[in-house]
Amino acid sequence: METNKYNIMPTKDGFYGNYGGQFLPEELKAEFQRICDAFLFYKDDKDFNSELNNLLKHYAGRPSPVYYAKNLSSKYGAEIYLKREDLNHTGAHKINHSLGEALLAKKMGKTKLIAETGAGQHGVAIATAAAIMGLDCDIYMGALDIIKEKPNVERMKILGANIVSVESGTKTLKEAVDEAFVAYSKEYQTAMYAIGSAVGPHPFPMIIEHFQSVIGREARAQMLELAGALPDFVTACIGGGSNAIGIFSGFLEDESVQIFGVEPLGKGEKSGENAASMTYGKDGIIHGFKCRLLQDSDGHPANAYSVASGLDYPGVGPKHCYLNEIGRVKYDVISDKEAINAFYELSKTEGIIPALESSHAVAYGIKLAQKNPNKKILINLSGRGDKDIEFVLKQFA
Repeated sequence: METNKYNIMPTKDGFYGNYGGQFLPEELKAEFQRICDAFLFYKDDKDFNSELNNLLKHYAGRPSPVYYAKNLSSKYGAEIYLKREDLNHTGAHKINHSLGEALLAKKMGKTKLIAETGAGQHGVAIATAAAIMGLDCDIYMGALDIIKEKPNVERMKILGANIVSVESGTKTLKEAVDEAFVAYSKEYQTAMYAIGSAVGPHPFPMIIEHFQSVIGREARAQMLELAGALPDFVTACIGGGSNAIGIFSGFLEDESVQIFGVEPLGKGEKSGENAASMTYGKDGIIHGFKCRLLQDSDGHPANAYSVASGLDYPGVGPKHCYLNEIGRVKYDVISDKEAINAFYELSKTEGIIPALESSHAVAYGIKLAQKNPNKKILINLSGRGDKDIEFVLKQFA
């Protein structure tokens, strides 16, 4: 196996092939270099990693288990395994990078975290990390998502976060990122922008991937122990792509493992009906980086939609764009209807209620199982569905 043939680090300018980079106002470039320098130092610092690993183990509950879904496997004919990120403290993979970002911010002497959130899982995780680190916390969230994800909004408030409702545009994730970045540009000397996915200007995609790579390292070792072999297929949902890049990183160099990123087809192929950036997007720049981007006729970022609030972002992480470009990972789509069906299927078959985001990966895993009997399929169950129950029952009961 050739080391790092696929699992590359970005260039010094933050590019993965043709994607990534750092498109920033001049006044922010020096601060982002400080963040990059601090990260590159602390990621290899013994004391930093000891503190972070202690939090991941004793606070967040890592390692999360890999579970053999016996009932689902029997029904669909393949061996289906779930990487149970839903069992982490706060209910999703987001706690992994949130603790890392918060600890980095504290080491840099920052006193506040500024973040955006869609489904609220990143918001809850950042609010949690801020609480344990003794930092102030502002969370920007679209007004529609605040209504849709009420349980997570209430959690964030209880944890002490200041929730800023974003009323512009579609009132969802893209606008939340816009407003959070504007706020950060005014407070960067004392605050850290704790981005919620593997997107944004360099060095954030690199930072998020590093803190999320724990998923892939664990999953690879767990599959070898539990199944006696690597999986034939690995799949995860894709919005910005943090949970996916985390689990993919553990298998990229294993060419026998086929890897699938699952985007939200939403209601259909038309612009504004989906958030499938890799499938329907073109190269463009958003929020300070170059990626595959859904665009309108004027070349501006188009409105994105998904039944899953955490996936309705018009762009996608640059490492994913690179992996798509070189053909190492295949990217496909799942509709709202298919995701809702998978939400109920996993709940009723295995007694596990998945997040709507994760339901896209479950739906695709079931499709793979039907076409590939007796193969081993590993699905990253990135979050639990507590936050979605009220919405699903009202809309899809």
